[in-house]
Amino acid sequence: MSNLEINSLDSQSAQRSRLLLVDDDQKYCRLISDYLSRYGYEVTAVHDGQSGLQLSVGHGFDAIILDVMLPGLDGYAVLKKLREQSQIPVLMLTALGDETDRIVGLEIGADDYLPKTFSPRELLARLRAVLRRTKAVEQSNKTEITVGPLAIDLLARRANLGDELLALTPVEFDLLVVLAQAKGRVQTREHLLNEIRERNYDIFDRTIDVHISALRRKLQDDPKNPRFIRTVRAAGYMLIDQSCP
Repeated sequence: MSNLEINSLDSQSAQRSRLLLVDDDQKYCRLISDYLSRYGYEVTAVHDGQSGLQLSVGHGFDAIILDVMLPGLDGYAVLKKLREQSQIPVLMLTALGDETDRIVGLEIGADDYLPKTFSPRELLARLRAVLRRTKAVEQSNKTEITVGPLAIDLLARRANLGDELLALTPVEFDLLVVLAQAKGRVQTREHLLNEIRERNYDIFDRTIDVHISALRRKLQDDPKNPRFIRTVRAAGYMLIDQSCP
C-alpha cells in the first residue's frame, strides 16, 4: 500500500475508538482526521479501495468511513467484499445526491449514507451513536432475545433463524433488536430511526423502509402474511409476539 496516512496501527489506548477512513481526497482525509482526533478518535486513512479492503478486517477498527468514488475498487465493491467477512459498522460518503445511489449503499450493507456536504459535527454524532449502542449491548445483562424460531444473541451480535445464521448488516441487527425488545408493540418509523441513529427522521424518508425490506428478505418473511414483522398502516412496524395466540 502506498501513500498511507496512518496515525497508528497499534492500539495505544484501549479507550480510544479506532476508525478507518477510506477516501482518495488526501486533504479531506487530513481535515476529518484532525477533527475526529480532537475528540479522542484514532484515525487511519488510506486512499484507494484495495488498501481499504486489506485494512478493514483484522486490524481492530471500530468503524469504517468509506467514500463511494475510489480508484481501483469503488466503495460499493469494497463494501460487498467486506460484508462477506465482517459486520463492522460502515458509514458511506458520496458527492452524489441521488436517492437511488443511497438506496444501493443501504441495501448492500451500509449503516449510514452521508453526502459530502455533511458537517463534521454530524459525522461525530453518528459515530458516537454507533459506538454507544455497541457498548450498551456489551454491558446489558440480557444477552439473548427469542421470538419463536428467531434467536438474537446481543453480545455476539448475531441472529439465528432456526439453525440458519442470518447475514445481517449492523444496522439491520440493531433494528431487529429494537423491534424484538418491543415485540407486540407498534414502533413508528420516527421512533425506529431515532433509536438506531439517535437523530431526527428528516434526512432520507425511505431509510427505515429500505432496512425493513432487507430484514424481511433475510427472515424469509412475506409482508402479506408475515411471521415476524407486521406493517401497521399509518403507524409503523411491529415484531409479532409469537407467545401470544
